[in-house]
Amino acid sequence: MAVDETTVRRVARLARIAVKDEEVTHLAGELNAILAFVEELSALDVSGVEPLTSVTPMKLPLRTDKVTAGGEPEKVLSNAPIREGNFYVVPKVVE
Repeated sequence: MAVDETTVRRVARLARIAVKDEEVTHLAGELNAILAFVEELSALDVSGVEPLTSVTPMKLPLRTDKVTAGGEPEKVLSNAPIREGNFYVVPKVVE
């Protein structure tokens, strides 16, 4: 699979990245090199290899999942720039 300049421009537009015309050829080369590397990886035999999420063995700390009464609005709202009663006041974003 090869990426041409039209595809680079399309990807850049979809990603909302401004790409100058003189950069398109260079980016196409980089994307083609990345895709070639990914194709090399697909040729590897990974049967028998366990999935790995970290190179060091670790266990995530978990907190007890319990329901609390909450009830600390003053503490929660102590840093609110603007508040109204027990609520944050934020600008309207949807008309």
